[in-house]
Amino acid sequence: MKLKYGAGWEACLVGLALLIAANGVRAQEVSGDVLARLRQDGTILIAYRVDAPPFSYLDKADTPVGFMIDLCRAVTDNIAQQIGRPALKVTYVPVTAADRFTAIAQGKADLLCESTTETLSRREMVDFSLPTFVDGAGILIRPGGPQNLQQLAGKKLGVLGGTTTEAELRGSLKQAGITADIVTVTTQAEGLAMLGSGKIAAYFADHAALAYFIATGQAPAQAILAQNFLSIEPFALALPLGDEKFRLAVDRALSEIYRSGQIARIFAEAFGSQAQPGPALKALYLITPLPE
Repeated sequence: MKLKYGAGWEACLVGLALLIAANGVRAQEVSGDVLARLRQDGTILIAYRVDAPPFSYLDKADTPVGFMIDLCRAVTDNIAQQIGRPALKVTYVPVTAADRFTAIAQGKADLLCESTTETLSRREMVDFSLPTFVDGAGILIRPGGPQNLQQLAGKKLGVLGGTTTEAELRGSLKQAGITADIVTVTTQAEGLAMLGSGKIAAYFADHAALAYFIATGQAPAQAILAQNFLSIEPFALALPLGDEKFRLAVDRALSEIYRSGQIARIFAEAFGSQAQPGPALKALYLITPLPE
């Protein structure tokens, strides 16, 4: 299991991820023209998950909220200005971890606004914006639970199915030659409940999400975050494959949001006024914006 990286290494890693995202080979397949449709009907389709706090979830009024939801609304407002409309109507499209990329690929949504890790294999299905966040897969345990890779041997481990966290967990165990029983769940709540009842020894998910569950009392009583990270993952907004005009509009919006400092207000709204982005995230918002 990889140890938590220092600030200097994190910044280098973010820079490398940005170079890969900017210079990677783009697929030549061209999909629909989202901007042309937005100019015509003025409605943008935002896909979100109900179970990915603090990035994407439903509040008590069943309204989509979270860091990525707020960021996508800011992107939407900026795109409206770019195409000369006073505003764009937002239609929210609920998706799951299993069907989120299909929704984009099939034209059911224009933007995927949740904790989406950009990967090379996913770029075969969808395009991605500039990076929006950097996180790592964390480990939630009960007191006395496994703190490192070796201690996972022979244990039951929970993880949300169909995620990069699941792939990283399986890959790390295989590389280390460790055998464990991986239990995939369909919702975060299911995984947390299994940890609380002792059915699993550890639950793996995005570190920021696990910290949020502890802070809001949704994690099992006395649950703690292990000190190690399983992976470092760059988040981005997924959008239709091959629609370069729309991707440019999204990247232009993100660049302006980062340069103007608006991203700091969005971060505070989602994570609390006392929360501060870590060194890697600060570096991301500093070096990601592209000049005109």
